[in-house]
Amino acid sequence: MEPDVIQTSTLNNAEGDFSRNIIHVRITDQIKELQTVLRDRATSRSDFIFYADRLIRQVVEEGLNQLPYQKCIVTTPTGSQYEGLHYEKGNCGVSIMRSGEAMEQGLRDCCRSIRIGKILIQSDEDTHEAKVYYAKFPPDINKRKVLLMYPIMSTGNTMIKAIDVLQQHGVKEENIIVLNLFCTPQGVKSVIKKFPQLKILTSEVHPVAPNHFGQKYFGTD
Repeated sequence: MEPDVIQTSTLNNAEGDFSRNIIHVRITDQIKELQTVLRDRATSRSDFIFYADRLIRQVVEEGLNQLPYQKCIVTTPTGSQYEGLHYEKGNCGVSIMRSGEAMEQGLRDCCRSIRIGKILIQSDEDTHEAKVYYAKFPPDINKRKVLLMYPIMSTGNTMIKAIDVLQQHGVKEENIIVLNLFCTPQGVKSVIKKFPQLKILTSEVHPVAPNHFGQKYFGTD
């Protein structure tokens, strides 16, 4: 039998009433090529990492556009005044281990001194319930905007648990921006239904997520 061909989802159908919560990286031929290589089972691990890092950088750059800026005036080397922008203080990243750690370097490449916290969530072997095994954040995370990094979101269960943990540490729902490479309509609906003020920044919403991402990236497949 011929394998089913994965078609790109129609965004309106995929997102339903939650489209206002989704921020998309602008889809260009370059972005589509990156997505294609990452989904191709014939891609070597070295190529997979190279293309994944490129897509991660695109998502991170767009994520930074969602953070608050302030106007400022600086003096140029020639003594002229320049009206520009700088980030407001109080931003940080949080990666959901282990796959979320693949996105950390992309964030550090763009924000050299940004603080990054971590959450380890695993499913119980008996109940299959997502459980938090480790969480470490900046002590003042409740005052920060949080870029929550998780490349593949299928059911949304892990993401929901991670946001619950952040809220337990005082982080407001509207201060969380999820940085994601691929997510499913089911995952989006599950997460946004519980957290309607949340923003999810992604490159693609599609019924079939490349769940091999973490294993391929870290060489455990």
